[in-house]
Amino acid sequence: MKEVNKMDITKASYLISSPNVDGCPKPDKPEYAFIGRSNVGKSSLINMLTNQSKLAKTSNTPGKTQMINHFLINNSFYFVDLPGYGFAKVSQNTRNAWEKMIADYLQKRTNLVTVFVLIDSRHEPQNIDLEFLRKLGEWGVPFNVIFTKADKSTQRDAAKHCRLFIEAMKREWEFIPRSFITSAVKFLGRRDILAFLDELNQEWTAPEFAPDQVEKK
Repeated sequence: MKEVNKMDITKASYLISSPNVDGCPKPDKPEYAFIGRSNVGKSSLINMLTNQSKLAKTSNTPGKTQMINHFLINNSFYFVDLPGYGFAKVSQNTRNAWEKMIADYLQKRTNLVTVFVLIDSRHEPQNIDLEFLRKLGEWGVPFNVIFTKADKSTQRDAAKHCRLFIEAMKREWEFIPRSFITSAVKFLGRRDILAFLDELNQEWTAPEFAPDQVEKK
């Protein structure tokens, strides 16, 4: 008998793009954010997970995502596509504004369950990714790691780079979070991530927030 996921995504829709955390939807549903270096494949991953090829806008141009983009999933939780960090060709002022927007969101969003940090499996560990994980640790933000683009290199090379990244993390972290190897083209990793999301959704309880916070959303 074919194995059936406890959860599948049957409905997904774009909701809103916000220039700051105060413009985000009311924090009354569990929320999962996706972030990584520019052009790491965030939008493609979201499209793969939701099984909608055009839900999140994809581009070969780094820096295309510039705001906090919310997608409502199964009418019960949110996916959030955050601007990438790294080599996008933008002004320093714009880069600073993005960094502040991302930092505020990650530290203030009360319903954020976890951040999925996307790592390109074609490359050996990059300092920019490890440094971002350090920031999440300093801020006390829970995260998990998703290795992307496993179809762009040999299976052996992808596995090697993922292993090296985890080993680099072990030199700094006592606890290593869950990690997933994915390919948006081959739908690799989709079932495992959806099963993990199902676990987290079942554990989630709504955060306490002040009435005035709800009213202004």
